[in-house]
Amino acid sequence: MTSPIPNPQSLSAEASKDSSAILVVGTIAIDNVKTPQASEVNLLGGSASYAALAASYSGCPVHLVGIIGHDFPSQHLAMLENHGITLDGIERSDGASFSWSGEYHENMNDRTTHQVAINVLENWQVKIPADLRSAPLVVLANMSPENQMQVIDQCEAASSSNPQSAISNPRSSSPFLIADTMDLWINIANERLHDVLKRVDLFVINEGEAREFVGTSNLILAGQRLLKKGPRHVVIKLGEFGAMLFSAPSNGPWSLSEDTFFRCAAFPLTEVADPTGAGDSFLGALAGHLAATGKS
Repeated sequence: MTSPIPNPQSLSAEASKDSSAILVVGTIAIDNVKTPQASEVNLLGGSASYAALAASYSGCPVHLVGIIGHDFPSQHLAMLENHGITLDGIERSDGASFSWSGEYHENMNDRTTHQVAINVLENWQVKIPADLRSAPLVVLANMSPENQMQVIDQCEAASSSNPQSAISNPRSSSPFLIADTMDLWINIANERLHDVLKRVDLFVINEGEAREFVGTSNLILAGQRLLKKGPRHVVIKLGEFGAMLFSAPSNGPWSLSEDTFFRCAAFPLTEVADPTGAGDSFLGALAGHLAATGKS
């Protein structure tokens, strides 16, 4: 049995049609994390949580959709609300929340996963509240490709009722769709993941997953091959070394130029406390920038 989370910031139908609104859909989890410096349990985790929090710093309205269990800490929901994130789309189930336990190695890049408890995510069928389906920018945070397709179908079906969008999108009757993924889905849901790529505008993936997905160690070739799978733009995350953006040319074959390729460095840090959710936070911050500037 599931029920929506009561939210004092409940949306009206008009609020969901804000031209800079961001809909974030994905996992909301409880994390237990150990680093060389510290160990903490019952932390807020999940791809959608990190993405929504990062997007909230843009000042644009952020709406979060996901599922949690009966054991999900109320202080985590309060923290999300304190960042101005609306929680109308969160379902609470009778089961236990999705949780992850892991340990980072000394270099803070490598980690060991000790436990993953799928719990309420196992049979989750995404149901986007009607008031949120016409959001102009939709973030498909890391979750199963099947769940991502459920979001795409619901939002694209409702998009014709929201013709006013701050996001520049050649598919003018559709929301601007951004998707992330991970190696698990590349391995066990590859065909469905290809379906997602055919439907999204921007696909985000880390360098190791990009190499695995398209079968090359050359990241320039990887970016080109990912573009051929359907998205108009691809971002390959490089961790501490930044990111690379690939864009499909307006006509002709892809070639390296200022219109089709951009690379940016990461901000250097002398000390890293906890890299959990770094890629998800990048995804949310990118979405927030697009919504705030109206550029794609």
